[in-house]
Amino acid sequence: MTSLSELRFFTTPEHDCSYLDDRQAITLFVDPLAKITTDMYSGLSAVGFRRSGDHIYRPYCQACAACIPVRIPVADFTLKRRHNRIINRNSDVVVKQVAPCVNEEYFNLYHNYIDARHADGDMYPAEIEQFESFLVLGRQEAIFFEFRAKGDLLAVAVADKLNDGLSAIYTFFDPEKEKRSPGVLAVIHLIEETRRLSLGYVYLGYWIKQCQKMAYKMDYKPIELYVNNRWVPILVD
Repeated sequence: MTSLSELRFFTTPEHDCSYLDDRQAITLFVDPLAKITTDMYSGLSAVGFRRSGDHIYRPYCQACAACIPVRIPVADFTLKRRHNRIINRNSDVVVKQVAPCVNEEYFNLYHNYIDARHADGDMYPAEIEQFESFLVLGRQEAIFFEFRAKGDLLAVAVADKLNDGLSAIYTFFDPEKEKRSPGVLAVIHLIEETRRLSLGYVYLGYWIKQCQKMAYKMDYKPIELYVNNRWVPILVD
C-alpha cells in the first residue's frame, strides 16, 4: 500500500492568483495517476490539502503564505445568536443526503448561482461537463446534501466524508433566496452531521485574510488554522 511519503507531487507553472489580483500563484498537486485511498486522502487533508474534481492540491507559492487551511472543531462549536436566527428562518427546510449525480434541476441551480455570484470567475460560464467533473466524478467519498423548502430546491452542499470529519467542497444555491442565508445553513448542517457521525472536524478549505469572499469562514469560531505545519486554535473575537 502506498504511503503519503511515497506519493509523487507536481507543481504548476506560475499563474494568476484566483483570489488576490496582484499575486502570482503556484499549485502543488498529487500525482493524478496515483490511487488515493480514503486513509491517504484524509491524511492529506489533515496537512492542508484540498480537492477540486479529481485533483488533490494545495497552494505552493514561494513568496506568499496568504492561503491558510481552516477547519471547525465541532465538539467546541456553539451556535451564535445569528446562527439560530438563520435556523429559525429556515424552519421549513428539509435536508436529504443523496449520491452525487448530474440532473437538470441541479445544473440549473448551479448555472444560476454561477451567473449571479461568480460571473467574474474561472467557472463562468457554467457548463454541464464542468459541473460533472468538478462535483460528481471526483471522489467516492463525495456526498450531496439537498436543501428543499416546500419541495423546491434551495441549495446543494457537496462534502467529502473523511476519517476525521467532513470536507466542505462546494455549496451552490438559488441566488433569489439569499435572504435565507443558505450558505450559512449549509455549514451549520455540516457541523451537525459531523457530530452525528461522531467525527471531529468540518474542513472549510482555505482562508485568505485579504479576500472578502473568504471572510465568512471566521464566523465559525472556535476555528483552527493550519500554520507552520500544525493546527492552531483561534477562539472567540
